[in-house]
Parts: sequence; structure tokens; C-alpha cells
Amino acid sequence: MGQKVNPIGFRLGVRRNWSARWYANKHDYSKFLEEDNLIRGFLKKKLRFASVPRVVIERASTRTRVTIWTARPGIVIGRKGQELDTLRDSLNRTISKDIRLEIQEIKKPDLVASLVAENVALQLERRIAFRRAMKKAVQTTMSMGAEGIRIQCAGRLGGADIARTEQTREGRVPLHTLRENIDYGLVEANTVYGIIGIKCWICLKDEDKIF
Repeated sequence: MGQKVNPIGFRLGVRRNWSARWYANKHDYSKFLEEDNLIRGFLKKKLRFASVPRVVIERASTRTRVTIWTARPGIVIGRKGQELDTLRDSLNRTISKDIRLEIQEIKKPDLVASLVAENVALQLERRIAFRRAMKKAVQTTMSMGAEGIRIQCAGRLGGADIARTEQTREGRVPLHTLRENIDYGLVEANTVYGIIGIKCWICLKDEDKIF
């Protein structure tokens, strides 16, 4: 078996920044970590269709700030900010803390690996052929100016009895080069035949800073 390293974790401190930015002593660390998991799980469930690839949690003394990166800010904010207020109140009740929410819009969702993989997953759930969905996603991302893209699907593709792995790629995706701007996303598609995993790697230009 080949040993795989998460491309985002591999580049932390070199190319990417942490998605949880806080420091805690040994007494508070586990409590904060559990809170982070609760916040992320809650937002993932509530904003499932809002295209949210990244949630950044920052803590300073007693304040907690959560930044939600989304390609559809209108769905998160709602009319006159009503949805955002409801989301904040629900989150505060769940965590029992006063949390400040911030919304950041993603200008180019076709260059975010998690959103590209999510798009392919939604198509597979609607029973669109996996090769067609992968090919379309590759063409769209390359037309937006990416250096390269690789998409991999694994599971009972096309309803086959035996699970297999298929992938398609275009351009360059050098995973071992630390200074390369690589984005990675993993999404699961819940099809009638079972779960299909979709992995996506996108090599971006140096000036393309998504987060």
C-alpha cells in the first residue's frame, strides 16, 4: 500500500494556514477541540447546500470568531440577514457560548477542490454517468485558469458489483513540491448502490489565493 499524505496538511505553515487558530493550555485544549468539532459538524449539517468548503475558527481570550467561506453567501445570510441571525442563535445555544459569525464569499468556486468534488458527487447522486461528470468538471476548472486538475472516483461506479477506482487528469499536479499551490477536497456521494468517494486535487497559479 502506498502511504498517502493530505496535500493541505503537508503544506501547513508553508503554503496554507491553519483552519483553527488558537492556543490553549493542557487543561483547555481538549475542551476547545471538542467545541471546534461541534461547531464544524453543526455548520456542515445546517449549510449542506450552501457550498461551504472551509470554516475558520479563531479564539482570543473569551471571544470566538467563526469565518464561513461560501460560494453562495445569499443562502447563508438570507433576506435582510435573517438566516444568519437564526444560524448564530442556534449555534450559540448548541455551544453555550457567544460566537461571532463572519461570511466570506468565494469568487471562483470552480478553483476550489472541495466544491468541484461536491459538484461531481451531486451529479453522481442524480445518476449522471461518472466519466461525463468528471470530464465536465475538469474542462470547467481548466477553463478558469488552473495549472492542472486530477479527479478520482472510487466505489461501485455505474452500479457495478465490484468496486473500482477511476481517475481523470489534465495539466500538471506536482504533489511532492511543497511550494506548489495545491488544493485538495474529499466528498462522498450517497448513491443507491452505496457510497462513492470523490477526491479532487487542483494545482493553482501562485497568484490564485482562494482562502
